[in-house]
Amino acid sequence: MGSNKEDIQSYDSLVKFSFKYLDVNHEKFQISDRQVTYFLKFIERMKGISSHTVQRLCSSYDKRDTLRFHDIDWDRSTEKSFGIPKEDEIVDKPWQFAISVNEHGRIHGFFIGNVFNVVWFDPNHQLC
Repeated sequence: MGSNKEDIQSYDSLVKFSFKYLDVNHEKFQISDRQVTYFLKFIERMKGISSHTVQRLCSSYDKRDTLRFHDIDWDRSTEKSFGIPKEDEIVDKPWQFAISVNEHGRIHGFFIGNVFNVVWFDPNHQLC
């Protein structure tokens, strides 16, 4: 096996993504009509986010403003939860970030460690 040239400890603290909890069947959060450019912008955003640690992403106001990255207050939104089985055991805090400025909507999900679990694509800003 080849050696990994990245510092493993540093690498492990960077944001990673999972689609284990992705819900593409939710009536509000549909992506079946999206063009290829939408998904290319999403991949570009994931690449940018994955160069940060969770701590830096959640605490750096410059990054939070640029990404419109912030937690979701279910009491002030159109949904009450993600609707995931055993959600209260696995979701500490729901988060969202913008795919791009004023276009393509947002992504909603949660962290488990340094892994951001994508639950909903929200191209039409349906979660208010």
